[in-house]
Amino acid sequence: MTHELPKIAASNALWDRAQGLIPAGTQTLAKAPGQYSNGVAPKYARRGQGARLWDVDGNEFLDYNLGIGPIVLGYGHPVVDAAIRRQLEDGITFSLMHPLEVELAELMRDCIPNVESVRFSKTGCDVTSAAVRLARAYTGRERVLCCGYHGWHDWYIAVTDRDAGIPPSTAALTHTFNYNDLDSVIDAIDEGTACVILEPFVFERENGSFLKGLREICDRYGTLLIFDEMWTGFRCALGGAQEFFGVRADLCLFSKAMANGMPISAIAGRREVMALFEREVFFFTTFGGEALSLAAAKACIEFIRDHDVTADLARRGQDLLDGVNGLIRDLGLDYVTTAGYPFRTIMNFSPSAGNPLLMKTLVQQELIRRGILWSGTLNLCHAHTAQDVDDTVRAFADSLAILAEAVAAGAVAAYLKGEPLQPVFRKTSQFHIKPRVTA
Repeated sequence: MTHELPKIAASNALWDRAQGLIPAGTQTLAKAPGQYSNGVAPKYARRGQGARLWDVDGNEFLDYNLGIGPIVLGYGHPVVDAAIRRQLEDGITFSLMHPLEVELAELMRDCIPNVESVRFSKTGCDVTSAAVRLARAYTGRERVLCCGYHGWHDWYIAVTDRDAGIPPSTAALTHTFNYNDLDSVIDAIDEGTACVILEPFVFERENGSFLKGLREICDRYGTLLIFDEMWTGFRCALGGAQEFFGVRADLCLFSKAMANGMPISAIAGRREVMALFEREVFFFTTFGGEALSLAAAKACIEFIRDHDVTADLARRGQDLLDGVNGLIRDLGLDYVTTAGYPFRTIMNFSPSAGNPLLMKTLVQQELIRRGILWSGTLNLCHAHTAQDVDDTVRAFADSLAILAEAVAAGAVAAYLKGEPLQPVFRKTSQFHIKPRVTA
């Protein structure tokens, strides 16, 4: 059966209009053409419903990117959208506080372990940066250790090659460590470390002792432990990584899945730490109490709680992961592996078989032919069905077979109809450095 590539003339026309008008052409780097094969993949979406997305040319795709994380229930979820519409009738932003601020804070306190106080903002990097400032104020220290991705603000992005405009004095205060490697933490931490901030996991599975060990090290040094739960929050468990792993964080940070697509974020944790937001640490914003997002978050979290959504994501995701891993095994693709937890997994390509980005581009291209929107990860939502999983496994069966053929011929690049994918960040010498200066 022939699978034609989608027509993307309207997408390309919009992209042409954006050149020079919108720097980098996009508001979100993970949505840019560099993460999708330029010339093959759609660039602009028109609408979404359930687990499906339609582009501006009218092509329909089964979506595994889901807004780069926020869509946990599915596009246009009726319960969340109804909550937004009800609130819209009363208004969006007001001259006084809104009851939803209290109601949502109470809900999060009740759902998430070790949470005594909650504050809201709009984006993930808002609350990661607020958490770092809060930790520095609480401890009287300056140094930060981080692991994972934490947004565009100065304190973090200085450890990547996209660090222009950041003073060296700011960059010198942030250092990184390796996941599942307590020795790298011990080598880096000292009495000047205000906080250790990390994604509780990205794709590498926690080894069973790392987070508990991290908690012990932080306690030993009087350092705050902060969980950046943009991806884990309301996906791995209702109570996030603290519930999933049984490890206490001093502060936990949420966005993405907490409102099924509406822009909102939260910083939550110990009352004695959060109390510095009363006066000493300034963290206020006009739109922190915007009511549509608060209503969406309350409805979304309640639906996740009442319908055991995290268990559903785990079951459906495991079925998909088992299917894809079975294909990899049956095709003998020893250069293709998967990693992660069932609700969100990644496919990796070993350089032993060629350029990993070219191989990833080819698989993406062939999945697009078959109506699957994929950029390396399989990110599940509540709207994905058993039939969707079966269809996706079949699409991977065809796509991985073509990859095997191209690799065997030593001609992956020749199979590509568009441009290769691009990396988002390049690691620099700031990664895994040790801040302790020894004589």
